Amino acid sequence: MLDLAAGNGRHARYFAGRGHPVEAVDRDAGALASLAGIAGIHARCADLENGPWPYPDERFAGIVVANYLHRPLFPALLAGLAAGGVLIYETFAVGNERYGRPSNPDFLLRPGELLEVCRGRLRVVGYENVTVTHPKPAIVQRVCAINT
Repeated sequence: MLDLAAGNGRHARYFAGRGHPVEAVDRDAGALASLAGIAGIHARCADLENGPWPYPDERFAGIVVANYLHRPLFPALLAGLAAGGVLIYETFAVGNERYGRPSNPDFLLRPGELLEVCRGRLRVVGYENVTVTHPKPAIVQRVCAINT
């Protein structure tokens, strides 16, 4: 399992707590330090936007991405998903600017963008483009898709 842009590892902790080995990657070494010593989690500090993809030869049974968008990573994420692997991706979408940050269009998904990323590559089992109220009001897109 790969937790991309893991931060303090909320998702890494969740999956490791259920017996899945997790690779948590983020550029913030301080945030990753909170994962030290947690069984089943390997933390890796890497600059995902300015450095090389840290997993060129690895395939993951699952990849989770939340509240992070760097479009050039989409091909690496798809290539890094093992056969039968699951992609869970949720981040902010166009319209979120009315609620605050992020408001820069470079960091907001366009309508249907996650569906386009998956089209022809993954089988989408769930997709939403919705307004949420918790933990704060936001417009998000979510996709859950399987590498068939």
